[in-house]
Order: sequence, then structure tokens, then C-alpha cells
Amino acid sequence: MKYAALTGISPSVIAELKSGKPRTLELTSAHNIITLTGSAPGDCVFMTSITEEDLSPGDPGIMVDLLALNISMRRIEVANPVFYEERERMSARIKVRFRGVTIARNVEGRKWGEPTRVDIVPSACYRAG
Repeated sequence: MKYAALTGISPSVIAELKSGKPRTLELTSAHNIITLTGSAPGDCVFMTSITEEDLSPGDPGIMVDLLALNISMRRIEVANPVFYEERERMSARIKVRFRGVTIARNVEGRKWGEPTRVDIVPSACYRAG
């Protein structure tokens, strides 16, 4: 089965998720937001600290349950006497809970604009909870 893969996640965030408590994360990298557009609460998601470009079969990561997902656009305005600047920033807020440790078996979606998906080696033991 193919799972959405969130890449480039801080090792400290992954370590905190392993404690088992649900956590809310805000992701701003375009490739992770694109990947999440095909996901919904209730899905299982693969997370790794490996960058998208370097992700390959055999790389370690964790599986998390996606409890909540909100993708939004935020407008940022900067004004002073010399210029006026307006920017938009897209971000995804997700709430996840640790499920187990796993390894990527196959990686798909390396082209720009495609969700990154992985096939995983199933874990023999998941966290009860």
C-alpha cells in the first residue's frame, strides 16, 4: 500500500512524536503541502528527516495517524513610505499521533507538483493506544 511521505521533518520533532502524544505541526514546504492535498484525517502518513531529493528505498522513518488537516493561505502585508509589499504564504497545519517505526521500500512522485508517496516495510509491532 502507498502512503503519503512528509520529508525533511526535524529529527527533534520525530523524537517528540515517538513519545506517543498527539502533536500539531505547521508545514510550509511546498512539496509537503502538495503531498498533503491527497490526504485526509484518518490516513496513515510516513514521516522522515531525509529530504525529498535524497529519499530512497531503505531510509528510516515513522508512521503517524493524521488526526486533523488544515491547508490555508495567509496574506502578509509590509508597508512603509518607500514601498508596499504584499505576499501570500501557504501552510498546512496537521495534528498527528505516532503509530510505529518503519522503513521505505519504494518511493514515487519525485516530479515537481506530484505528491511524494512511499511503499513501506510493514512494522511487526505498533504502539497501543
